[in-house]
Amino acid sequence: MQMYPAIDIKDGRCVRLRQGAFDQVNIYSESPAEVARQWESQGATWLHLVDLDGAAAGRRVNAQVIREIASAVSMPIQLGGGIRSIQDMEAVFDCGIRRVIIGTKAVQNPGFVKEAISVFGADRIVVGVDAKNGFVATDGWEKVSTHTAVYTCLQMEQLGVKTIVYTDISRDGMMGGPNLSQTEELNRITGMDIIASGGVSSMMDLEALSRAGIHGAIIGKALYENKISLRQAVAQFQMPPTAE
Repeated sequence: MQMYPAIDIKDGRCVRLRQGAFDQVNIYSESPAEVARQWESQGATWLHLVDLDGAAAGRRVNAQVIREIASAVSMPIQLGGGIRSIQDMEAVFDCGIRRVIIGTKAVQNPGFVKEAISVFGADRIVVGVDAKNGFVATDGWEKVSTHTAVYTCLQMEQLGVKTIVYTDISRDGMMGGPNLSQTEELNRITGMDIIASGGVSSMMDLEALSRAGIHGAIIGKALYENKISLRQAVAQFQMPPTAE
């Protein structure tokens, strides 16, 4: 199982939100690039990066910070937040990002996902499926669509998407464990690479996800609160690095 330590950026700083609420922010570092170096030194082979300001604004906001992070580490990075056009993707890839995560735009315009895959290839495109009570949320989690997570994942699979980041918003930042049943269901029904996000709080959570055959796990607050040792998680659960 692939470990993805997370860095969420707001106002240029490394933060964590509770259930996606922008008014419930914990600031962990003034230097996201330094945090990235820390995770890499502890064995991380991928980094999960979110531009929270970009997600809310619908455009890329923290471009300079993202560039600094990409320059600070050698491991590949996947980035989400505010990516709404092919031009956005080109700019992000030029910064050294390996994969982009499309969230809101994927729900609003599935044809955009198909276009992105045709331009950049499926290996560089990830779709973020963020759910509240089973329904997909958009616009920085401020709006809830009428599409279920399962429906959206199946739709994305038909478009050629290989990888999904699935987040249960109610679990995000709450340290209560991931939504294992929904994550397992998505994994079983779609056969896609499902990356679990939201609520991972212990080695037991990682063990449960690993047993369920989930492709990857994003770890955020549990690292910052020292509930999980990244070095230990990598040693116990990390899949061998792939040649990409």
